[in-house]
Amino acid sequence: MELAASPTSIDRTQSTRTVPMRCLVLGAGRTGTKSICKALTILGLGHVYHMDSALNNPPDNDLWLRALAAKYSDGRPQESAFGRKEWDQLLGHCQAVTDFPAVIFSKELIEAYPEAKVVLTNRNVDSWYESILRTIDWRYHDPGLYITSLISPTASKYASMFYKTWFHFSQGNFREHGKQAFIEHYEIVRSLVPPERLLEYEVRDGWGPLCEFLELERPKEEFPSGNDGGDFKVLVRQLDWMRVREAIWQNKWAVAAVTAAVAGLKYILT
Repeated sequence: MELAASPTSIDRTQSTRTVPMRCLVLGAGRTGTKSICKALTILGLGHVYHMDSALNNPPDNDLWLRALAAKYSDGRPQESAFGRKEWDQLLGHCQAVTDFPAVIFSKELIEAYPEAKVVLTNRNVDSWYESILRTIDWRYHDPGLYITSLISPTASKYASMFYKTWFHFSQGNFREHGKQAFIEHYEIVRSLVPPERLLEYEVRDGWGPLCEFLELERPKEEFPSGNDGGDFKVLVRQLDWMRVREAIWQNKWAVAAVTAAVAGLKYILT
């Protein structure tokens, strides 16, 4: 997770595709998705969409929520389809995509971009499971995200997207179904992509297989490292405080009025 110094507020609902979609990285989060995001950027693929993108441009979460509503009815009337036009609105500035929430839309993205090559980042399922428990699933159950979402409208939209994404990927209970969900996801992607269009990959494999598959020249620099799970909780707390401060600043007059009223009431009662 990396937070932008100055988050943007781009409304992509009127956007269209400006660059070709060249690579779909559809391995689950915590399989080196941040490392390969950095690697694809070094290789010249421009903006690579990652979960950080939804954090750093909050309006994107509106479109992700529309995509989720189109895919999962959750007992409500299902919304209209989210197809190539809508994906181009959300991802039209990207030549590649990786990580959640995109991963749970693997079938839809494969169908929307048949010209794109598919990289399936992988990892030992037991190692992956333990990493997820310390990071994504921890955040799913973290009271801090819920509290922040009550204070900040921006955090609320992201939290809604995150909760729904993780609920559906983890089949409602990661501790019970997580490993099976991981295995099933990989089986589904393999069944949807012709072998010549698919690279099964672990980030420890480095530049060689990735550059050969994408037909790109190998860079001179070392393959980048990605997220350190140990930093995860620190970073999400920084994000929570940033959203709370934003909400307070945007509503500073209301906060000042409440503070004055509380101070006045305390004076009257004492």
